[in-house]
Amino acid sequence: MSPIELPAEHSGILRVATYNIHKGVQGLGPARRLEIHNLGLAVEQLDADIVCLQEVRKMNHKEAAYFKRWPRVPQAEYLAPEGYAAVYRTNAYTRHGEHGNALLTRWPVVGHQHEDISDHRFEQRGLLHVEVEVQGRCVHAIVVHLGLIPGSRVRQVERLQRFIAREVPAGAPLVVAGDFNDWGLQIKHMLAGFGLYEYDDAPQAFTYPARLPLVQLDHVYVRGLTPLGLQVPRGRIWWRMSDHLPLIAEFRL
Repeated sequence: MSPIELPAEHSGILRVATYNIHKGVQGLGPARRLEIHNLGLAVEQLDADIVCLQEVRKMNHKEAAYFKRWPRVPQAEYLAPEGYAAVYRTNAYTRHGEHGNALLTRWPVVGHQHEDISDHRFEQRGLLHVEVEVQGRCVHAIVVHLGLIPGSRVRQVERLQRFIAREVPAGAPLVVAGDFNDWGLQIKHMLAGFGLYEYDDAPQAFTYPARLPLVQLDHVYVRGLTPLGLQVPRGRIWWRMSDHLPLIAEFRL
């Protein structure tokens, strides 16, 4: 692996993006199309210091046989822009492959770990914890993809809280980002209970469904950083690539 080239100057702004990429494929049956190549260009356009990805395939033998241009490397590696490090850990094992969460970053990775937070046998879920060194300061980032059942999400946030208490120093900057599968206030209030907040002044930062977004399932929460703003890229080029839109958040270090 070539060494990571650090930005010559840094503004003191941390730019974080989260994106559920729907395993790089859109559509159903014979009409489904491979979007991983377009997603690679899209991730580069996000121009984020940290990119948190969900539904990332490490491999899928069936899809690799179906699509002639299926990448020869795991999707996290394929999507990482030049000079970025890619960290991936599997959440779910399926008949034809496996998929999980990934984090891409232009800053050096200090360490990483994974924790299974599955709540029942029908949904395999996990969190990815990555320590990133930004301007000599360690920033902790956790990528999550919570369950579809409300009770499961509550229990998974409780497990997230215990993980943070155990693994993240109290004074360290912390980012928790991903697909929370929740558009109510219960999870938001639970996260606020242990010091995690998001930027609240952006009207309608809706991310799902991508073609006609009506709710915000994707969030970037922080502790020890100052939220500055949110952005949701829109337009046909974006809703064709995934069923979610990406969410970009900026924070002051």
